[in-house]
Amino acid sequence: MSLGIPRRQFSDLFGPTVGDRIRLADTELFIEIEEDLTSHGDEAKFGGGKVLRDGMGQSSWATRSDQTLDTVVTNAVILDHWGIVKADVGIRDGRIAAIGKAGNPDIMDGVTPWMTVAAGTEVIAGEGMILTPGGIDPHIHFICPQLAWEALASGITTLIGGGTGPATGTKATTCTPGEWNIHRMLEASEELPVNLGFLGKGNASHQEPLTEQIRAGAMGLKLHEDWGTTPAAVDAALTAAEAYDVSVAIHSDTLNEAGYVE
Repeated sequence: MSLGIPRRQFSDLFGPTVGDRIRLADTELFIEIEEDLTSHGDEAKFGGGKVLRDGMGQSSWATRSDQTLDTVVTNAVILDHWGIVKADVGIRDGRIAAIGKAGNPDIMDGVTPWMTVAAGTEVIAGEGMILTPGGIDPHIHFICPQLAWEALASGITTLIGGGTGPATGTKATTCTPGEWNIHRMLEASEELPVNLGFLGKGNASHQEPLTEQIRAGAMGLKLHEDWGTTPAAVDAALTAAEAYDVSVAIHSDTLNEAGYVE
């Protein structure tokens, strides 16, 4: 015989489920869970006296060669462009391998293929948490490495911009100018656990200085009025970017030197 528990108690134990609404931080935005891929009464949950134990929610015999998970995030609310669902998230080889119901298929019904929890599986409790893709910040002044940690704390995992550290040009514009500076910034950022893209200085009326920076590792070019965003510089940057299939970011001219934005 199955026994029910109050909805509030269920949410406290396993997180919200279908029909529950969640307020996003201190905004007036609410999301509603559309689907629950876990099995009520058979959830994967870690802790003293909980489910993910040897012979229970954790397989007693499966090894990594049996396609078990390296890490599982349990009972998280997944918020993505394709929907809002409650599910376990399986990670293998550092990547999301599956979304669904994790556990021990020997004794549990409905375990999603490739989501077996075994002795080699780590657990992250996702109950009461929202899991989203990492955000992208496309306008970064790379003044100090601490920016990466502050970004991660707010869910930003990709940083795009320019700079060379606490230099005057960096504080004013988001450019990493020149081959040497681009190489040094790539070296300096190797240990940062985020995705980084550096923009070379696009302010040149000839293409050679621009293509040199792209070949050095710049993912794009940045035109800033402080360096002189003239029609010739804009044309050269766009032409070089087209040839190498990279992006161009333009800081709108407020000096009214060569056109302006109203």
